[in-house]
Amino acid sequence: MAIINIVMVEPEIPQNTGNVARTCAATGARLHLVGPMGFKIDDKKLKRAGLDYWQYLDITYYDSLEDFFSKNSGEFFYFTTKARHTYSEVQYPDNCYILFGKETRGLPEELLLKNPERCVRIPMQNDIRSLNLSNSVAIGVYEILRQWDFPSLENFGELHNYKWDND
Repeated sequence: MAIINIVMVEPEIPQNTGNVARTCAATGARLHLVGPMGFKIDDKKLKRAGLDYWQYLDITYYDSLEDFFSKNSGEFFYFTTKARHTYSEVQYPDNCYILFGKETRGLPEELLLKNPERCVRIPMQNDIRSLNLSNSVAIGVYEILRQWDFPSLENFGELHNYKWDND
């Protein structure tokens, strides 16, 4: 089974982290939370955003970025508004890591400067600072899944009392 690793670096808003957790549950992605975080994991707002899905999650917690990098290896991709490449230009391998920074500042610039070819952006209007963090994560995850032809995901729905033309 192909694996996507979502890494949230110092998330500040519990509802965003809850929404990302729900995306992880729906797609089978692993969630990596890198501290310090702007909330406690038992925060009601965090739980409310992903309430019915916590039992489906594979979550690992880290004290810092140094802690995260010391325990993980693979191909890392850094989502940032400062990148020259778009997220859809990249071919994402199995077990890749997609990193997202805190809501107010994004990823640390020194990390981006060390990895310019691994930095990707989501195109948007010039006057807009950024997309919502949980929306950005969903865009990145579903681009990877699209490239992989949505492995292990249910690709067909069913309407009750409706016969599809090709049945």
